[in-house]
Amino acid sequence: MDLQIDGNAALVTASSSGLGKASAKALAREGVNVVINGRDEERLAAAKEEVEAVATGEVVAHSADLTDADEVAALVEATVDAFGTIDHLVTSAGGPPSGSFLDTDDEDWQHAYDLLVMSVVRLARESYPHLKEGDGGTIVNITSRSVKEAIDSLVLSNSVRMGVIGLEKTLSKEFAPEIRANAVLPGPHETSRIRDLVEAAVERGDYDSYEEGLDDWAQNPLGRIGDPMELGNTVAFLSSPKSGYINGTALPIDGGSTGANL
Repeated sequence: MDLQIDGNAALVTASSSGLGKASAKALAREGVNVVINGRDEERLAAAKEEVEAVATGEVVAHSADLTDADEVAALVEATVDAFGTIDHLVTSAGGPPSGSFLDTDDEDWQHAYDLLVMSVVRLARESYPHLKEGDGGTIVNITSRSVKEAIDSLVLSNSVRMGVIGLEKTLSKEFAPEIRANAVLPGPHETSRIRDLVEAAVERGDYDSYEEGLDDWAQNPLGRIGDPMELGNTVAFLSSPKSGYINGTALPIDGGSTGANL
């Protein structure tokens, strides 16, 4: 399917690894010029090479801390400097640490809010003038299935990510019709983070093999863990005119594991 976004420009945050990188690859493969982002310069450079390997457009790497307002503004400015505009904004961020409510202090709460919510607020605000100028600007927020169904020992993710969904729904109304806003809610995908966790568990003796450990993450009706590109392809679709009547939705991509009806 031709997604009709060849030659567009996209900013994808937290895209030096994981689901952000998969989203950048999916967009780049469709001919979109992409700015990727991360804090680790070495990992960002490696990701740039990986995205360029499938790209038909240009790929630019820009390091930025998403909790720093000035660096977020500079990231958006760098995207516009590189490509002249921004047609698609994809927001992603590393997950906050696990823990129970009583083990989580004020500093943990504030950092999670800055990382997960304020980063999206600032990115959307800085990108808005450019997104509205094009022909069908889009915002896709990568969050978590925890906004649909609370996950044990993830009080920060369960609580704070809900703010992103409220913001996404608000933007889908306030920014329309020039800009569409949607969110994707991933369950477990075989990212480098999951691989590291499984390999560590195998080393501890929790599992006899990597495959056995990975199966533990595949608690869904499909009986398997997700491929990051499956999520990336969905992000690319939501960024395209092929999904032009989808606005203000929060789409679980979790193999059907979430028990919520809506």
